[in-house]
Amino acid sequence: MTENILDRIIKNKKKKIDLLKKSISIESLKEKIDNNKSFLNFKEKIEINKNENKISIIAEIKKASPSAGVIIENYNPVNIADIYNKNKATCLSVLTEEDFFLGNLLHISKIKQKVNLPILCKDFFVDKFQVYLARSYGADAILIILAGVSDEVAISLYEEAKKLNMSVIVEVHTVEEANRALKFNDALIGINNRNLKTLKTEINTTYDIYSVVEKHSSPLISESGIKNKAELLEIKNKTNIKVFLIGESLLKNLDKNSIFSVL
Repeated sequence: MTENILDRIIKNKKKKIDLLKKSISIESLKEKIDNNKSFLNFKEKIEINKNENKISIIAEIKKASPSAGVIIENYNPVNIADIYNKNKATCLSVLTEEDFFLGNLLHISKIKQKVNLPILCKDFFVDKFQVYLARSYGADAILIILAGVSDEVAISLYEEAKKLNMSVIVEVHTVEEANRALKFNDALIGINNRNLKTLKTEINTTYDIYSVVEKHSSPLISESGIKNKAELLEIKNKTNIKVFLIGESLLKNLDKNSIFSVL
């Protein structure tokens, strides 16, 4: 069987984390966390909007991706965060994976110095060490991609995040993953319209999975492939999902993006 892109990223991530754990202790990360005063409640901000029947946009910041290549040549994550903030984005998603997305955890702490918005550390979490690492840089939420980890690892990541008062997005792409996600009561469930194994995007993924998760106790998110305001509103009207994680279509049109007019 040929190795897909998700397998390659996960394998690479495990090697990097194993090396990092040899040079950084969890105790030193806990100390950094204790001294960090920038934390915000990611999930609560979305829930407040939901209770007021408002749409939330989690605006994504990334330089590149395996599907799109380099999206922004002169990449300045702090400037992008500032633009999103001025456009009333609810939260930010910051890509921190270094080799395939050209991200960096430092981008989170730099953004936090200028922009007062909750931040999701968008990465490939495979080890609870990463939860402490992300928190130490100022992350308010982590992502657990069910396609990339066993239930045992997912539960470990989820419980560690809860101990650190972090929000969690459990990401699913199939009905089978959606059923696995239901056990994470306090987690937001993100339906990723992009198949992380083939990188193809299909908005119908949200519709296919919605019926499985619609009664979940925490907010649902439609992620990836949303190109414009009309698509966003169509998903909202067909599913009652009010939270959207959007990256490429915002990044390619930073200055005048009509998607923000739904807020």
